Amino acid sequence: MNKNNARPFIKWVGGKTQLLKELQDRLPTPIIENGKIKRYIEPFIGGGAFFFFLKNNYNIKKAFIFDINPELIIAYRVVQRDHEKLVNALIEIEDYHLQKSESERKEHYYHIRKLYNQQMQKFDYDNYNLDWIERTKYLIFLNKTCYNGLYRQNLKGEFNVPFGRYKNPKVLDESNLIAVNKALQNTEIYCADFKLSEKYIEKENLVYLDPPYRPLSKTSNFTTYAKNGFLDEDQLRLADFFHKMNKRGAYLMLSNSDPKNIDNNDYFFDDAYRGYKIDRIPAKRNINSNILKRGEISELIITNY
Repeated sequence: MNKNNARPFIKWVGGKTQLLKELQDRLPTPIIENGKIKRYIEPFIGGGAFFFFLKNNYNIKKAFIFDINPELIIAYRVVQRDHEKLVNALIEIEDYHLQKSESERKEHYYHIRKLYNQQMQKFDYDNYNLDWIERTKYLIFLNKTCYNGLYRQNLKGEFNVPFGRYKNPKVLDESNLIAVNKALQNTEIYCADFKLSEKYIEKENLVYLDPPYRPLSKTSNFTTYAKNGFLDEDQLRLADFFHKMNKRGAYLMLSNSDPKNIDNNDYFFDDAYRGYKIDRIPAKRNINSNILKRGEISELIITNY
């Protein structure tokens, strides 16, 4: 077992920190009993709460993580390869920000957001270079100082979350970045659609699927983590992928929203995953601009074992 305490270094919509016990309780019996995972695949890494939990508590020989959001994948690769340079960059931007008055912080925030969005137009997303460290610095800074710690893009792919008023925002968490760097060893990181993870999945591998949740209402923002969203046809494409990997003999676990919170006659996931184990568990919705709508709902955990 690894003596590490890594946790998400970016706040991400749909983070699984509050559901870790429920997910752990549903791990395959052989993994619980021997504490070892030969190969772990997570096709929608997001904030990575479950990945880090498993890395902290189980012996994972090899891991493969994916996400379609290039900004997120850049950050993971930078922490994996250059966390010390990133720490130095974050020290500098945090010190500069905290010395300012609130009105100056707000001005600084929007200046960084503008730089971040302008940088996107000519940024080399394909070849690792020092600009990736600066971009990750901007992403973490914006994530820690924006309203509600929310990552959201407009249709142009620009980060568009407003300034958040925090007394002493902690932009840099050095000890966690060191722990995350350790957790990312023996891990391959890819910017790709979930379908591309198929080539790495073998019998008895553990696969955790945490897609952007199907919106519970027309006004939900759950799918805006990437500019193209994740529609019902994508959810069904994922269900087909689940069926295919089930035939391959992999251990599959999937989480999603429960449509029955809104409509008791909505059998979207019950139909898509008919024949598998579907558990409805209580969870709190943390990110909602209307505080009255932040309450306990049920979510789905679906397994093929």
